[in-house]
Amino acid sequence: MSSTYLPPALGESVHEVFYPDVQTTVNLFAIHLRSVGGDWNYPSHEHPQYELNYVTEGVQLMSVNGQMYTQKAGELLLIPPGSVHSSQSQDGQGFTYFCMHFDIDDQLFLSLLARIKQTLFHADNPVTLKIEPVLSKLMNSANEESSPNTMVQRMQLQSAVFELFGHLWEAVSQEAAHLFSEGYERIELAHQIRNRLQGLVNQQFKQGNETDSHYGIDDIAAELGISSSHCNRVFKQVFGQSPRVALSEMVLHEAKVLLGNPKLSVQSIAAMLGYKDIAHFSRQFKRWSGMSPSRFRQEQPAVQ
Repeated sequence: MSSTYLPPALGESVHEVFYPDVQTTVNLFAIHLRSVGGDWNYPSHEHPQYELNYVTEGVQLMSVNGQMYTQKAGELLLIPPGSVHSSQSQDGQGFTYFCMHFDIDDQLFLSLLARIKQTLFHADNPVTLKIEPVLSKLMNSANEESSPNTMVQRMQLQSAVFELFGHLWEAVSQEAAHLFSEGYERIELAHQIRNRLQGLVNQQFKQGNETDSHYGIDDIAAELGISSSHCNRVFKQVFGQSPRVALSEMVLHEAKVLLGNPKLSVQSIAAMLGYKDIAHFSRQFKRWSGMSPSRFRQEQPAVQ
């Protein structure tokens, strides 16, 4: 396990800003740039990942769930997981396309993508215009002389893909806002609540404040201008759990990371997470994880 960030002692900071923790896993599959002939015909298939398909030259005929799309150069297809699709050339003419399959464990991002019913994005669509520069960067990297298996190129590929996701999120959210404004606003609100919960862990708890202090879910709701019941309802609709359960999971995660650092005593970890005494922390940790902090630490590999 990796050790976590330890904040400076109170009184040392003149100014600081905490950014959201990033715990996102992205899997990329079968990324390729391919030119095909006029007799190209790829049979019907499906896969559990999203497929992003972009034509650079010529015309591709793509069937998605029984609907035929004529995809011209500069146009983008976003094919949802589980969609049955096939591809072929048009009128005996070849074409060139770039294809990437991906999945991501960011539930907010997936929730937004799932609400997009549009499959084909024309060249002048805001979504296409926003991500085309990054697609060009990805395609150009394939033409470089260095091996695609080198660490440098792998890191550059991942960097470009995350940049693409950022632009895709921005463009799709703007494009989709008018299609499902109420649903989208609910997702954004739930995301704001989650960010503030994470802020409790990053700032309030790690600075030695009480986990059962007066500031909590009710205060988050008040700051956002909503009732506590609405706060709980919206959060559970989007994330499938209550804000309080989510907060407990965040604190448990931080506790496990801290316990992976043998230089920190259980007592100091309890204090960092805002508990008055080690007994209170131990009881809470065992309630969450089924074992005491000491036993959990014994069963984890030590940090080198």
